[in-house]
Amino acid sequence: MDDFINVTDDLGREVKIPFPPKRIISAVPSTTEFLFDLGLHEKIISRTRFCRYPKDGISKLPNIGGTKNLHIDKIRLLNPDLILANEEENNKEQIESLFDEYPVYVCKVRNYDEALKNILNTGKITGSEPKAFEIANTIHAEFSQLPVVTNNLKVLYLIWKDPYMAVGNDTFINSLLEKCGFSNAVSHLSNRYPKLTSEDIFEINPDLVFLSSEPFPFENKHCDEIQKIAPNSKIELVDGEMFSWYESHLLKAGKYFKDLILKFNP
Repeated sequence: MDDFINVTDDLGREVKIPFPPKRIISAVPSTTEFLFDLGLHEKIISRTRFCRYPKDGISKLPNIGGTKNLHIDKIRLLNPDLILANEEENNKEQIESLFDEYPVYVCKVRNYDEALKNILNTGKITGSEPKAFEIANTIHAEFSQLPVVTNNLKVLYLIWKDPYMAVGNDTFINSLLEKCGFSNAVSHLSNRYPKLTSEDIFEINPDLVFLSSEPFPFENKHCDEIQKIAPNSKIELVDGEMFSWYESHLLKAGKYFKDLILKFNP
């Protein structure tokens, strides 16, 4: 008889999972990387087309579509015993359509502390707690060493163009900005991802504008465009993975954020 573990996911749903799961589907790129880092490569049976790491690992796995456009029929053919999803990155209706057929654990990560908690929870439900604790502890140690700054530079973090879209409150990216000692330039707005006009950006007049590499791939050519809109601001291209991948990718983020902080706080 198979063993099972009963857990509550971040949506408050009770999920009964075969323990340890042997056929895991990740519907989130950062989670796919994390599962490999947990040493579960033999149990991962698919990945999304946006998954990037590790390259040699994902190249061997079937593609189940994009995070917002999963191929549900392919998922059914793979017959997983655990699906890992995220309430923000995945399509709500698609994920809900799988609830009655498979154990689906949905995480909700809106800040740094929830990211560490999710790392530990994922370790628990996949039977890899020791490695998950090691990863979480290393991340915490690295972030504890970030420089402490007091100048509280006001940052506008843009993730999209046409229309411009920024990162607001109650988001994981906002939490990491705060960890770095920056102040979110649109914290006064209620929308988690407010749309902005060029006039809005000019009026906000941020100290810094961070142009993310994802989901919209901002490049050097966009820096000049934004500089004309915000002539008093410093424009910086930033690695979106460091700011938005909330699992083991954070192992790489400590040094990145330290260098970024010191660049504007010499």
